[in-house]
Amino acid sequence: MDLNGKTILVTGASGALGSALTLALSAKGAKILGTATSNDSAAKIPNKAEVRLLLDFSEPESIQTLTDYLVAASPLDGIVNASGVVAFGPAGELSRETIARLASVNSSGPMQLLADLHGKLKESAEQGNQPFVLNITGVVAETPMPGMAAYSASKLSIHGFFTALAKEWRRDGIRVLSARPGHTETGLATRPIAGQAPAFPEGMSIEQVVNRMVAAIESDEKDLASTEF
Repeated sequence: MDLNGKTILVTGASGALGSALTLALSAKGAKILGTATSNDSAAKIPNKAEVRLLLDFSEPESIQTLTDYLVAASPLDGIVNASGVVAFGPAGELSRETIARLASVNSSGPMQLLADLHGKLKESAEQGNQPFVLNITGVVAETPMPGMAAYSASKLSIHGFFTALAKEWRRDGIRVLSARPGHTETGLATRPIAGQAPAFPEGMSIEQVVNRMVAAIESDEKDLASTEF
């Protein structure tokens, strides 16, 4: 896939991986629409993004507002979901609020976004633009971790969705990838919504993970297991 001239939505473009992906994809000539959850975090989206938008996956109205705008106002050739939250601690100590937020931000929110934007991606396919969707799912979707049960479950959920979606949307000409890198030095583990991170070994660099994902998009790969990083 030639990324030059393609319009790509990067959710979570203010975060470590989202920012790096915004820069890497724009360097390939893509037009980036970047999202953040608030006006303050939107200021962290790299200037290479041509449009800054707000999106909070925990608020259905926010998803609706964004998708209404995109359906009406913009072509769309790709979606990269780099949004996510993490929580740690024993499953028996998880609050309802923590479980609900993990589920909405990591799985149900992205599911709704993709459902709402399917028509835009299908339009892109009909124009010969080879649209794609990539979700940064993580290795816990392959190996759920103790002390991260609800987080692992939220990632298993979106991975299952993507596995089925890849088969559904293939007939529409839309490529779907679930990327499952191992622990990466993004700083996310230092910002959990609950609990405290265990002592992880040193993870992969952001550059390594981003370069691999961009290469997969360009080379028309259809899955990115943890062993591919």
